[in-house]
Amino acid sequence: MIHVIDTHPLVWFLEANPKLSESVRGTLSDPATQIVIPMIVLAEIVYLYDKKRIKTAADEVKELVGRCDNCTLYPLDEAVIERIPTGLDIHDGLIVATALVFQETLGEEVSVVTKDREITESNLVRVEW
Repeated sequence: MIHVIDTHPLVWFLEANPKLSESVRGTLSDPATQIVIPMIVLAEIVYLYDKKRIKTAADEVKELVGRCDNCTLYPLDEAVIERIPTGLDIHDGLIVATALVFQETLGEEVSVVTKDREITESNLVRVEW
């Protein structure tokens, strides 16, 4: 299964924040887990770090991705843009659209790792928390 990760669980994992569920912590700690980081997540990390709301910098995330065989940064490409759902804000929509790219074009089972209520209630993708 591919896990497309939202910003808050990624940051909480990297910062060892107790708000992260044990289930998600286990999933993200497993080297066999395939993790996809949408480019919007990296953009949000840049923004949140600049505003001093998080301690994790985007360079740290890029370095981590470079060291991990099971992590991929996925670009904001035409396939994602074509799948942006209506009814979600742009950030959530891009995360869901990234999951839909993997689900629809690759035929892979996909979940979005998030606590976000709007993504969960949209029922557009499987959510793991």
